[in-house]
Amino acid sequence: MAAKNMEELVSLCKRRGFIFQSGEIYGGLQGLYDFGPLGVELKNNLKQAWWSSMVYERDDVEGLDASILTKPAVLQHSGHEDTFTDPLVDCKSCNSRWRADHIGGKSCPKCGSKELTKPRPFNLMFKTNLGPVDDGSSFAYLRPETAQQIFTNFKNIVDSTSRSLPFGIAQIGKAFRNEVTPRNFIFRVREFEQMELEFFVNKGDDEKWHEYWVEKRLCWWEKQGVSRSKLKEHVVPAEDLSHYSKKTIDIMYEFPHGFEELEGIANRTDFDLGSHTKNQGDLNIGAAIKENTDSVSRLAIQDVETKEWSVPYVIEPSAGVERGLLAVLNEAYSVEKIGENKERTVLSLAPHLSPIKAAIIPLKRNNEDIVRIAKEVKVELQGLGLGRVLLENTGNIGKSYRKHDEIGTPICITIDFDTLENKTITIRNRDTMLQTKANISEAQKILKDLLVKQ
Repeated sequence: MAAKNMEELVSLCKRRGFIFQSGEIYGGLQGLYDFGPLGVELKNNLKQAWWSSMVYERDDVEGLDASILTKPAVLQHSGHEDTFTDPLVDCKSCNSRWRADHIGGKSCPKCGSKELTKPRPFNLMFKTNLGPVDDGSSFAYLRPETAQQIFTNFKNIVDSTSRSLPFGIAQIGKAFRNEVTPRNFIFRVREFEQMELEFFVNKGDDEKWHEYWVEKRLCWWEKQGVSRSKLKEHVVPAEDLSHYSKKTIDIMYEFPHGFEELEGIANRTDFDLGSHTKNQGDLNIGAAIKENTDSVSRLAIQDVETKEWSVPYVIEPSAGVERGLLAVLNEAYSVEKIGENKERTVLSLAPHLSPIKAAIIPLKRNNEDIVRIAKEVKVELQGLGLGRVLLENTGNIGKSYRKHDEIGTPICITIDFDTLENKTITIRNRDTMLQTKANISEAQKILKDLLVKQ
């Protein structure tokens, strides 16, 4: 199962209300997308699955939701102001702009000209003015990643929770990068969400924790329906490592446009807390950091026995929500033949990710008794709090089934004349298309069992 190409996924997303081009009625805005009725549900479900696995199912992780606007000093001391750039080239023939590392054969992808400017650094961070006067003297950055606010809140969280090593801080939130060439649908965009964990450990334990989190994240993606056969580990070469990284392993996924990064797991050493802490000279920091005379907090942990202070190492699993959503959609997508001349499109999403958990379908839309019972079942199942349950009252049972196959609804529950006579309902399975009878009183248990067993 998988889409043949990106166009199939783009078409499905537009047709069924998963994802729309932002500002489409005005020609759209490149690198920005809006998530429609089904897209927002799928996105929220993926984020909730991540949050549950990182925070609720563990006893060593705390959550955070920090601000998007970021004080320049934060990104100055993190190194972003100096290093967060892409090499940019211009085509002298057609005036288009490209990332230098995305141009094959050193010719313009648009017109083929080899008349290109020399690469020059292009800062990826967005700025915005603060206060009533726009004179450039007071500004903030839109954060390019969610990680830095985790580091700057390290002391607040340690003081308020009394955490000791090892422990983590998790955050899901928006980030912004002024990408030169947004591409491949929602894979590379200018506004996106990240799911990031910063896991703090003692120096010397960092390598084993790095291996632990790589395997943990691979298993998590499998539970979201991404086949392990479509994933591979890529050890980032030393010359390509970020300035803070001791070692980074990228989990690569076979997207419709080829293998690219789905998630990165980095060993950031003591660079981050070491860069943001005061009294750097007293803390035996191993990473190459710049002097910080602005910070007012010591971002370190004191050993209970020796009373010595040390800056923790950090292991960072970092995933993009949009890339994850694209991978999940691609893995779930298939077109199946259901006869000599018929076929159906199916999204075989894991039920806990499905935008709609169950569709309640009255067999006849104008039969008051059937519709009334259908509404009652809908309210009853919605009250379980397991996700969205939809009343699908179109009057065409075949088209309703096809629609819900295509949007990934795991079960359809049909209310028919048998329901009126003997209180039975028909449960239709998305993946097998098998239909079984059950008593209407079993509807809650059926839905619970479907979702809780995940």
